[in-house]
Formats: sequence, structure tokens, C-alpha cells
Amino acid sequence: MKPTIRDVAKMAEVSISTVSRVMNAPNTVVESKRSRVMEAIEQLQYQPNAFARGLIYKKSFTLGLLIPDIENLYFAGLIRGMQDACIKLGYSLMICNTDRDKERLLSYIDTFHEKQVDGIVFASDVLYPEYHDKLVGCRIPFVLVSSHSDEFDIPSVEIDDEMAAYDAVRFLIELGHKEIGMIGFNHDNSVSGPPRYDGFRRALTEYGLQHNIEKIRYANHRFEHAYQAAHELFTAYPELTAVFCVADEFAMGTISYLKDRNVLVPGQVSVIGFDNLRMSSMFIPKLTTIAQPMYELGYRAAEKLHELLTTGKVGIQQENLEHKLIVRESTREK
Repeated sequence: MKPTIRDVAKMAEVSISTVSRVMNAPNTVVESKRSRVMEAIEQLQYQPNAFARGLIYKKSFTLGLLIPDIENLYFAGLIRGMQDACIKLGYSLMICNTDRDKERLLSYIDTFHEKQVDGIVFASDVLYPEYHDKLVGCRIPFVLVSSHSDEFDIPSVEIDDEMAAYDAVRFLIELGHKEIGMIGFNHDNSVSGPPRYDGFRRALTEYGLQHNIEKIRYANHRFEHAYQAAHELFTAYPELTAVFCVADEFAMGTISYLKDRNVLVPGQVSVIGFDNLRMSSMFIPKLTTIAQPMYELGYRAAEKLHELLTTGKVGIQQENLEHKLIVRESTREK
């Protein structure tokens, strides 16, 4: 028969509650008892019943993660960070890919509620009122990562998108570029699109290059969309010598378009990306980009949710992590 917690307690000559504390709060048990319990667990090959554990503590020890596009490499780093934090904190992780579909996202919240997840991390998407109301109605604590809400006071962790975009465009300006365009996210379905546009506009305004502010085309999160947007941008503004792309995948699409038109990067046009995906250092030319701390964002999101679950509040409500400019081969002085 499968060994039980009673068997462990009997072999270790301790109480059942002591075994439970060794598994869930080992630092509260003296070393001699803790060693006996761990030895008994190993000898019996005891595995605690997660369902029974949940009944005892009124917790499932499971967190949910809602992401908009699991194919986007940005989320690989974020998921890895959150997964590592969950392992450290004693949680399992359930991941649902929403495809930015409202009905699907709402149905996943119902699924998380049915599975009795302890809390949810809502990643990189707009927190529409119906999402907020659904989560609040289900009484599921949640935090935002790579996102924020101006309408609702929800704990969040992200970077300063406006400042990061400003730094990217200022870098291009300081290289001597005066004709600068942008490939951006559509503002109606992107939480980071508007602030990155604001950073683009602020840098141009501060340096007296306001004539570039309208030199923008928008894309829908994918390489092929950015390729088409680059075609539209350079058809309208062939004088451009630099482009700020709000995602590395957009930068790759832009460079591919320029290569197909025999335009040299960075010889004739400099291109800067955003994210610092692993592929950004493998692409040719290697991308100059704004690095987001993707792993740390995921890790901190899990920690922040754990803090909310265990104390009912968080120390820092809206937390910004640092971004960094990474200079590689896709940009040069004008």
C-alpha cells in the first residue's frame, strides 16, 4: 500500500503535525526531529497527497498564469522566472494562452476558479473592466506583470516603458540620426504601445525633431506584420535613416524587409529593438535593443502574488524593474 503520513510519523517517532511542519515549515522543527522525518520520508518514498494537503491548509498551492501569446519568445523568460519562484515558494504553475481573445480569457478565469488556484498572474495585456470584475467576483487574488492598470489599484511589476522607449530613441539621435521612424503596437489592444509611443515622441520633441512624430506604422505582435509595416513606413518615408521598433521581433521583420530591398543595416539604416530576446544576439546583424529583465519580471510577479496571498497586501504596489540599453551591430553613427 502507498505509505501515509501516519507511517512517516510512526517510523520517525514523532507526531503527524510534526511531519506536516517538516514538509511545510521545516525551520520550525528542531534538527534532530527534522532529520528523522526526512529519513523516514526517503525510506518510505512518501509523497504527500496534494488534495489532502489542500483540504488541511485551505489552499491548492497552485498559481495560474494568463499570457496572450505563448509563441512569443518574450514569455519564455517570464515563464521561466515565475516557474523558478514557484518551486522555491512551494507552488505548482498552470499556464493558459489567451490569444488576446476576451471570451477565452474569461473562460480560463472560470477554469482557474474551478481548479481552486490560490492566485493569478495576469501578463502583458490590457486589464479590461470585465476581466477585473470577473477576477474580483471569483475572489481570486491577482497581480499584473508587464502590465499596469490606470483604472484599478492592482499590484503590478513591469519596466518603465515610456522611459525605455525614450532611451532607445535618444540613443539613435545621439548617433546623429535626424530622420527616425517607428514600428509600434496598435494602441487599442496593447498595454505597452501607448507609453512606448510617448517615449518616442518625448525624445523627438526634446531634441527638436518633431517632424518625425508622425512617421509611424503599427503591427500586430508578429514578424510578418512588422515586415508589412516596414514596407508601408519606408514607402511613405524613404528618407529614414533609423527605426525604433517596440519589439525585437518587429526589428527582425524590419531588417528582413530592408535586406530584401538591398538596404544595408546598419550601413544605410540603423534599427533598434526592444526586449533583448535570446535570438537578438543570434540574428544577423546582432540587434541593438532595450533589454527587459524578463526572468526577473516573472520571478517578482510570483513573489508579489505570494506576498499578497500570505499577508493580504504587498510592500510595493506598482513596482518598476530596470531596463538596459544593449548596443550590438544593427546601429551605427550617421
